[in-house]
Amino acid sequence: MKLAKAVAICLLSCVSLFAQELGAPPEVKFKSGYVNPQGRPGGFRSAMLWGIAIADTRVPGYESATVEIADTKLTCRVDEKDVVLNDDNGRVRGGLFRRHPWFGTDVHEMMPIELEKDAVLMRVGTRPDKVWHFWAGSARTEIPLGKFEGCMVHVRAKISPGALLQIGMDYWRDTTVGYGPGGNNHEAGASDWYFALPEWQEAVFTDVKH
Repeated sequence: MKLAKAVAICLLSCVSLFAQELGAPPEVKFKSGYVNPQGRPGGFRSAMLWGIAIADTRVPGYESATVEIADTKLTCRVDEKDVVLNDDNGRVRGGLFRRHPWFGTDVHEMMPIELEKDAVLMRVGTRPDKVWHFWAGSARTEIPLGKFEGCMVHVRAKISPGALLQIGMDYWRDTTVGYGPGGNNHEAGASDWYFALPEWQEAVFTDVKH
């Protein structure tokens, strides 16, 4: 039993290292993390975290790849204090978007998720042709007035071999405006890509200048 477990861990490590060597697939927009140098536009009073989960079709066995999301949290630093805008456990919203070309249209399908005890399970390997794009389960809230320094996203996730995860956030004009023809949201940036690990990991993105 111990030998079988050791072999399984070894195989997982090899697959994970292989995926990291490959890096992000060629079709993704941002191969590594970045922070938008333009910052929060004037008059944009809200924000929303987001995540992107995909199957890495270059990795053997990607058909069974999954991403589990337990917690999502968005805070913004105002007057040197971290103010919570969204803090959700075991729930997200989202959709399946076009992968080739990357987010080629805003038209999307319902995102199939499975609710677990304290997490949401996305079987990304079942739809490798799509970007599994999710955001917080709770609604957008308003950023308080004051000296604004930026925001931070935390997502606790478990990523299986053959899956990839990237997180980020957008600033929005207000708490209710829709995407519309564009221009109502402004991407703050995106994290590096996160790869498979046998344990839970915390994905982080921030545009707060340290």
